[in-house]
Amino acid sequence: MKRFVKLTRPNLKKLPLGSKVCEHGIEFHRLPNGDGRYQINVMVDGQRLHRVVGNESDGVTRTQAEALIEQYRTEARHGRLNLPKRRKHHLGFTEASAKYEERLKLEGGKDLRSKKHRLRDHLKPFFGQKPLSKITTFDINRYKKLRQDSGAANGTINRELLTLSHIFSKAIEWGWIDHRPCVIKQLKEPKGRFVYLTVEQVNRLLAEAQKDECFDVYKFMLIALETGMRRSEVLAIEIQHIDFERQTIYIPKAKAGSREQPITKNLCRFLKSLIQQAPDERFLFPSPLSVTGHRVTIEKPFRRVVKAAGLDPMEVNRHTLRHTAISHLVQAGVDLPTIKRISGHSSIQMVERYSHQNGEHIQAAMDKLEARYQSQPNQQAGA
Repeated sequence: MKRFVKLTRPNLKKLPLGSKVCEHGIEFHRLPNGDGRYQINVMVDGQRLHRVVGNESDGVTRTQAEALIEQYRTEARHGRLNLPKRRKHHLGFTEASAKYEERLKLEGGKDLRSKKHRLRDHLKPFFGQKPLSKITTFDINRYKKLRQDSGAANGTINRELLTLSHIFSKAIEWGWIDHRPCVIKQLKEPKGRFVYLTVEQVNRLLAEAQKDECFDVYKFMLIALETGMRRSEVLAIEIQHIDFERQTIYIPKAKAGSREQPITKNLCRFLKSLIQQAPDERFLFPSPLSVTGHRVTIEKPFRRVVKAAGLDPMEVNRHTLRHTAISHLVQAGVDLPTIKRISGHSSIQMVERYSHQNGEHIQAAMDKLEARYQSQPNQQAGA
């Protein structure tokens, strides 16, 4: 029990207007109007806490200020102890990142290679051994500025911030922390910026895929490029869902709900030949060791082929093939509602993001307008 000498009732009654007295982290201010205000100003786990408790006129007392300080210290103790067993200290960011990578691998987490790259090259060097629970919004803003000053694009920084946000989410799920320690706001990105491949790059990529030891990677790339399907949709194709007469693939678990995916005649011929070679398979990408019965990842051979084609694997990923298919449909002059039907997007607005890619199709449309006017005899206005 703390013994107070300054913050006693007789002393506070005699305190002049505009004066204050402090003791054991509690401050009492005698306001100019005669009211008294209690505040706390203490260090808790290395952080300065400066809070207003309330005024005498509202019934606030020194005892309540003491209780608030004890509450903060109790919460801090719980934060330290809400960690893996036998851990009695705050989990540093570097250690938390290593455990995050290990657990994510066991869980079959997505995009693990890119997450490791972002952690190794950027997030770990910046946050170091700072406790995960002590990362502040100010730290996040400093990180953004540092990365921007180094020339990193806003989109790149946002992907790194998403990785950091995912660590916080998983840390709460795994019991390392009990709440998010800070707010992470994304930077603004230029609208509609997608990496897509030119026709020459597509041909080069497919040529290298055909030579790769993993034939699945060629199948995957060809299907993705000729349909715009997502990775998960391609790898989960069931042979019974391919309708050669109607030239469609039924996708029961698409992102926006079940749908029928149109396919090209070339892809139709290719799939027919594949099925003839393995008529008893259920999936187009079978994998007996997978719990799903089909492949769920194709990252390693994909990156290998991208490198062999002279492209950057950090820039060209599986989703790039979807961007490529949709971008070329736009450039070919296909109307947006039809592209929405092919791509499986939930709205026209989502498809419109691709319309900026290479304005040749827009100029071609204007050339058609010009040609139509010029095909008619010149007439005087009002004639």
